[in-house]
Amino acid sequence: MGAYEYRALDGKGREKKGLLEGDTARAVRQMLRDKQLMPVDVREVAERGNKKKKESSFTVGTGLSATELALVTRQLATMFRAGLPLDEALHAVAESNEKPRPKKILLGVRARVLEGHTMASGLGDFPRAFPDLYRATVAAGEQSGNLDGVLERLADYAESQQTLRGKVLEALVYPIFLTLAAVGIVTFLLLTVVPPVVQVFEDMKMDVPLLTRLLIQMSSFLQHYGFVLLIGLIALGGGIYALLKRPGPRRSWHNMLLTMPVIGRFVRASNTAQFARTLSIMASSGVPVISAMTIASSVVTNLPMREAIEVASERVREGASIAKSLDVSKLFPPMTMRLIASGEASGELDDMLLRAADSQEQELETLRKMLTSLLAPFMVLVMGGIVLVIVMAILLPIFELNTSTF
Repeated sequence: MGAYEYRALDGKGREKKGLLEGDTARAVRQMLRDKQLMPVDVREVAERGNKKKKESSFTVGTGLSATELALVTRQLATMFRAGLPLDEALHAVAESNEKPRPKKILLGVRARVLEGHTMASGLGDFPRAFPDLYRATVAAGEQSGNLDGVLERLADYAESQQTLRGKVLEALVYPIFLTLAAVGIVTFLLLTVVPPVVQVFEDMKMDVPLLTRLLIQMSSFLQHYGFVLLIGLIALGGGIYALLKRPGPRRSWHNMLLTMPVIGRFVRASNTAQFARTLSIMASSGVPVISAMTIASSVVTNLPMREAIEVASERVREGASIAKSLDVSKLFPPMTMRLIASGEASGELDDMLLRAADSQEQELETLRKMLTSLLAPFMVLVMGGIVLVIVMAILLPIFELNTSTF
């Protein structure tokens, strides 16, 4: 039995969409006719996932969000703990999901399981929903007969990654928001407050100070060429974005980020935490170390650090230890290297990797709080200074006028 997505027309010609389970597409069409619906299109969900390039208008979707993946994994783990068979657990989680996209994907996976395939094979039909890490870990869990424990760890991992991503996003959004607010306020002053005052000075034909002349020129430029400036900034941003898509410039940019005083620590901590936690869950699930390192490198966003992991995996393949292989690059925190070395020596690598991830996440949280606490007063001072300059530029001609009248 497979999962089929359909489009049909009711008696009044209105389009209906939904999902039904059936042995064949023909059986699903008959079920629709029994419900007084005229079938227009009936397609198997798994087929759509495999043919997304040919049938882009009928794809299941771009995948699952981090929140959806964490929730689905936690629900599956709970169902397995309750003793439900795999197909029933997938069906129960699919039916309990109110969002159509996760429901379609889970029923598609269930259809593959009912055909006799493994769960990992079913997940492979939806690579955008379930990344390599997820599929490899599930495959290892099925081979070891510990799928319920693996799903529990995957659920914990997905939730921790979501939390880490939220912290990084918060650290990035706050300064961006403050900068945009500062630029917006200054632009508002130059476009609405300055022009009327300037007009008074021009009507009086006053010889204004240099600071005031500069302010007048800035205000005039924004009034006449503000839109052009905005388009130019957008084009510049698009050009930089396109440039950073290229491997060479992107690698140089990532290298520069690592050398910056505070930002470098932030980038290093976030990437190390993701790598260590990912490698930990794969190692504890029985995935071979070389494969685990290769897949774990894909979660590292910094190119030099990712390349260092790939080089280290080759050294490990040749018989070197993980800690020594990673330490060659000098890109990973010394504390993490010591914990990994201790884990290799004691046979508790997965546990030490988890401790390393926790340590880096704590440092990341400390850096985030420090940046937040420093940026707020700094931006207030900057904004106060800019507003003070604008006010002084407006008041200086008035002071001179008052002086000349006495």
